[in-house]
Amino acid sequence: MTKQKPDLFRLVLVVPLLVLFALGLGFWLKRFQSGPNPSHHLPVVGRVGDFTLTNQNNAAVSLVQLEGHVWVGDIIFTRCAGPCPKMTRQMRELQDSLPSASQARFITLTTDPQFDAPPVLRNYAARFGADTNRWWFLTGNPEQIAGLARNGLKLSAVPVQPAERRSESDLFIHSTLMVVVDKHVRLRGIFHTTGEGVNWAEEKRKLLSAIQQLEGEL
Repeated sequence: MTKQKPDLFRLVLVVPLLVLFALGLGFWLKRFQSGPNPSHHLPVVGRVGDFTLTNQNNAAVSLVQLEGHVWVGDIIFTRCAGPCPKMTRQMRELQDSLPSASQARFITLTTDPQFDAPPVLRNYAARFGADTNRWWFLTGNPEQIAGLARNGLKLSAVPVQPAERRSESDLFIHSTLMVVVDKHVRLRGIFHTTGEGVNWAEEKRKLLSAIQQLEGEL
């Protein structure tokens, strides 16, 4: 019976938070269910607020540096043994699938800034073949990371309490979504990367189509 208690606590404490977040996000996910096409208008979900964080090269990154670029964002942590490596490989696929003329950027936030210092993120980026001229892995102030993720990008991350962890790497429960932001730093698309019934090949097609559509906007 004692082995079941951590799972019960996890359900009681974590699931309601994620359910509330999902309810608020559900409407927007439905808007993108059919995917973008040349005649499909991607609605503005909201504007991303300003931030200043640090990338894998220990350089400061703020919102102004992304203005004028379409960008894709997600949230992971380097010690993750769950979906994070898969999500990073999927982001690499997007990077490699874009035409050479694309000016799109990629932003990966860490949920674990105390561990994911710039050297750790730099090694992680190299491991997955990230083009660090346009793909930034961001760490820094936990409050700013949480604000950018939750308020700006509609991504969630909930720490797993020590008593509830199933392994040393079971540190966070977080979104497995990718989001697309336009040149005017407005959130315009939300896409699934993994999970039951998710067809990544189709989601990738939608993402690439959204990037192309938004890069064509003024």
